[in-house]
Amino acid sequence: MSELLKRSVRIFFTYGIRTLSLLFAVSVVSFVLISASPINPVQQYLIGLGTAVSPQQRAELEDYWGVNEPPVQRYFGWLSEVLHGNLGESALYRRPVAEIISERFWNSFALMLCAWLLSGVMGFGLGCIMGMYQDRWADKILKKCCYILSAVPTFWLGLVLLLVCSVWLKWFPIGFSAPIGVRSEDVTLGQRIYHLILPAFTLSLMSFSNIALHTRQKLSDVLSSEYVLFARARGEGKWTILRRHGLRNILFPALTLQFASFAELFGGSVIAENVFSYPGLGSAVSAAGLNGDVALLLGITLFSAVFVSFGNMAANILYGIIDPQIREVEA
Repeated sequence: MSELLKRSVRIFFTYGIRTLSLLFAVSVVSFVLISASPINPVQQYLIGLGTAVSPQQRAELEDYWGVNEPPVQRYFGWLSEVLHGNLGESALYRRPVAEIISERFWNSFALMLCAWLLSGVMGFGLGCIMGMYQDRWADKILKKCCYILSAVPTFWLGLVLLLVCSVWLKWFPIGFSAPIGVRSEDVTLGQRIYHLILPAFTLSLMSFSNIALHTRQKLSDVLSSEYVLFARARGEGKWTILRRHGLRNILFPALTLQFASFAELFGGSVIAENVFSYPGLGSAVSAAGLNGDVALLLGITLFSAVFVSFGNMAANILYGIIDPQIREVEA
């Protein structure tokens, strides 16, 4: 247990340094891209305001937002505020950026967690089935489905599922995270889950095919090994071989790939949330980009980098718990 604790501390320290370097690089690149954007944040703010202003008032707004300042000066001014714990105020929502992130994060986290678990279970289960029935009709059909889903864009798949399941069949609501016209404190857990099913299922289809195909290939290699041939010679059935020899050899690679897909799910949630009008970080960052909300866009970008980096760190710690050989190699 002491070795595992030392390894966890070492990983935490290493990822801490990497995360700080990553955040600085992400902030610089993001700020450069936003500065090069043709969108004028003051103009977008006035459009959202819906009222005409005088040239003097517009100049005051430009001074307030610091639009006329040099980009380097604006970046270090923003960075100074961030180091003091202030992410700024959103021009679009007219609220603190930290408040918007904390409010919308849990919606996005619930969506990504459900999609992550669903993609892992579906991918691993279908991969085992394809591996056990390799080159048979079940394997051929499932493999073609995986290839097709890997090539289909997430937004197109979401629109099709929305049209079929919500508009035609009326199985699920058209969008949002709660019924329209119901106060947030009156929304039940069942209603939130009901609105979450279709977006989570759509997002899970984005990454489960990679896990299924990878698991199929690994299981195929295991089943063609010498010790499995010896087990068959002893009279063990195929499902017994899968349980005794297959699962322990294919579970860890599948888990590794599953954790690697978490960053991909975070990016895919932006598309899914916009298709289903789901109020999460993805829809907020899209609105911030289209309306030139610099503070909100940079705040969500930094938070996303921290979140993904923390997920990678947790994955490395779990690797050592699941497979003790990693601790032995590192030692």
